[in-house]
Amino acid sequence: MLESSSVSVLRQSSILVTGGTGSFGKTFVRHMLDHLDPQRLVIFSRDELKQYEMRQMFHADPRLHWVLGDVRDRDRLRYAMHGIDHVVHAAALKQVDTAEYQPFEFVKTNIDGAQNVIETAAEKGVRKVVALSTDKASSPINLYGATKMVSDKLFTSANRAWARHGTLFSVVRYGNVMGSRGSVVPLFRKLASEGASLPITDKRMTRFCIPLAQAAKFVVNCFDEMRGGELFVPRIPSMKVTDLVEAIAPGCPNYEVGIRPGEKLHEEMIAREDSHRAFQSKDRYVVVPTVGAEDYVPPEGSQPVPEGFAYRSNTNDLWLSVDELRALLDLDAV
Repeated sequence: MLESSSVSVLRQSSILVTGGTGSFGKTFVRHMLDHLDPQRLVIFSRDELKQYEMRQMFHADPRLHWVLGDVRDRDRLRYAMHGIDHVVHAAALKQVDTAEYQPFEFVKTNIDGAQNVIETAAEKGVRKVVALSTDKASSPINLYGATKMVSDKLFTSANRAWARHGTLFSVVRYGNVMGSRGSVVPLFRKLASEGASLPITDKRMTRFCIPLAQAAKFVVNCFDEMRGGELFVPRIPSMKVTDLVEAIAPGCPNYEVGIRPGEKLHEEMIAREDSHRAFQSKDRYVVVPTVGAEDYVPPEGSQPVPEGFAYRSNTNDLWLSVDELRALLDLDAV
């Protein structure tokens, strides 16, 4: 488990979190306040109700500052980034099925918004920016994944485009997050408590699994490790969806509903086509940038992955058992 260093670049700095009222943002903010004593932590999001609820959660901590705004709005980003040292870009539209019906809205937030963050950070002299990605950006088969793939490319190539400004950009990609908004866990718990059968997309389905707290620590650590242009992927265990059901509701009946349009049977975080740029260390993979790769020095102690390697949830070498899933979710037998 990663621990935050007492000499982290984030310690006592000024930080902006776009989409800061989401599940990751709340966990990241809690970690920062408890362990790294930020000078100023700006929560940038477009939902006033979520900001109000989050203010109550953190009891009006004076280190927190709240800015209503949308990453589509460059002027609002300029206002929010004044005096900021580091940025975590977590804002995105994420619903796979919604993206298929309203694609251009996803383009405007996930692509245009990403470019706005990049250009504003460079203009304002931000030191480092880490953008959050998703497994769906690797070999994308749906519109949401495609927009995040483009976003990833924008951030990893921005170091060359904006080199004269001195701002570093990197990306962190991880898979299924336990406890995040939209997780199936609350739904499964609710249905199990009502004695209902649980809907499983496909009993063969596998997913990567990372707790929110671990995801937040990983992002903090990547700020310290980044050189600019790389894609960080944590080495995390996989799970079978059927094991998740058993961990939440032992013996509960279930039924298959089928894979939805644009949904994958297994998660992928590094595509086979990127294996020639990927390196493995103890706790992560690092995919070096396509632009400027000849100048990039891989992390000390890392090794190139085998030719043709792909990081997929069904071929992972780390797996969670039912008991480990139950412990991870802090569940007792239902």
